Amino acid sequence: MEGNRRSVAVVGGGIAGLTAAWYLRQGAGDAIDITVFDAASRIGGKLHVSEVAGVPVDAGAEAMIARRSEGKELARAVGLGGELVDPGDAQAAVFSRGEPRMMPAGQLMGVPSDLGALARSGILSPAGLARVPLDLVLPPTLPTTDVSVAAYIRARMGTEVLDRLVEPVLGGVYAGRAETLSLDATMPRIAALARSERSLLTAVRRTLAENASSSGPVFTTLRGGMGVLPAAVAAASDAQIKTGVTVRELRRTEHGWRLVTGPASRPEIVEADAVVVATPAPAAAKLLSAEVPKAAAELSRITYASMAIVTLAYPRTAFPQPPRITGYLVPPVEGRLVKAATFSSVKWPHLAEADPDLVLLRCSIGRLGEEQVLQRDDAELTALAVNEMAEVMGVRGLPRDTRVTRWGGSLPQYEVGHLDRVARIRAAVAAHPGLALCGAAYDGLGVPACIATARTAAARILDHLDPTREWQSAISLSKASEGS
Repeated sequence: MEGNRRSVAVVGGGIAGLTAAWYLRQGAGDAIDITVFDAASRIGGKLHVSEVAGVPVDAGAEAMIARRSEGKELARAVGLGGELVDPGDAQAAVFSRGEPRMMPAGQLMGVPSDLGALARSGILSPAGLARVPLDLVLPPTLPTTDVSVAAYIRARMGTEVLDRLVEPVLGGVYAGRAETLSLDATMPRIAALARSERSLLTAVRRTLAENASSSGPVFTTLRGGMGVLPAAVAAASDAQIKTGVTVRELRRTEHGWRLVTGPASRPEIVEADAVVVATPAPAAAKLLSAEVPKAAAELSRITYASMAIVTLAYPRTAFPQPPRITGYLVPPVEGRLVKAATFSSVKWPHLAEADPDLVLLRCSIGRLGEEQVLQRDDAELTALAVNEMAEVMGVRGLPRDTRVTRWGGSLPQYEVGHLDRVARIRAAVAAHPGLALCGAAYDGLGVPACIATARTAAARILDHLDPTREWQSAISLSKASEGS
């Protein structure tokens, strides 16, 4: 195998790029050299953990979907299986009509199915509640092409369900707006129902009943925070990691690819047999502009939202009553600058165990179109979060510790037509052997979705470099001899 040793460059050291490197190592063993480049000073992208009041707390994504297997399987494969933890059994709320109100049971991405639970929640006004069952008698709305979430939900259940339930749920994931977000890309289960069912209310009821046998929590995390996953994946990949290195140019060569890294005044050339581009869409567009202009043009049209997370650590006595909800989402129609609050030490009991005298919480600030809010300095953003807790939860005094984390241009917007755009990007890249893309810009923002794109990208590279599967056969023989 030594004589056939090949090289792969992975551009982007977030969870997608690191996982692509790990999958490459699983498929090729020591037959390839893998180098991961990231312009930042650390790996991990939006997965990052640091201490607040002495407790490790995620500064970015704090959980992953448990009902998709990719994230849990990767954690186990890199030695973190014993660190997987489940959330507590408290429920989430929606801040609506002046106060947090419990999220009604029997909803799918905010779309209700239980009218009784919806009425008891108090989230909608009497008029808004009366509009929902009209979905049962209205003529069918069967979209033949992709439409916005807002257009479809408003047509079926009215403006209040859209504004006060669906919009905050989507805002919590994408920090975007339902008026522009794609139904097909952001709510695929609802989109499938929309194309075949007359009544959305009935279809959601049936879907939830069919899935009632699905056991276990929706989310999971790691005891040390999701931010510990990137380092474990990087170590298991045995890749060379180069942080603080910007890849400025990507060119096809006779035998592979040439990457230009470093500052313009002192460029460095890196040759590779194959490349995985795992950067956000704008950076990917720049890299592909010379060799794959059609993909670059499509990538450049994917817009991104910015946000900030303010983490606060209060003494438990600051709350008139201990919080009993995992947090609350805030609809844009409420006009508040905090779009969501998560009571981390309620949602994740292991955080409460770390220091029972603390209440740890996160306030998310910023939606698409609200970038001016994020121009405020850290002290002002912290004051916004502190005022939110005082007004909504009756918190007295100041927190013991705070942290502000800014995620500029971090959340891709899956606008109407997104799936067609991704298909065009992949079709253009398919004409260039030894090149693959992965990351949050394509098939989902969550950790499992990013892992899935990384696995697909690695498989494409392995098919190119090892079409006869000689490496895989050698790895299998090596493992067999180790076990004998």
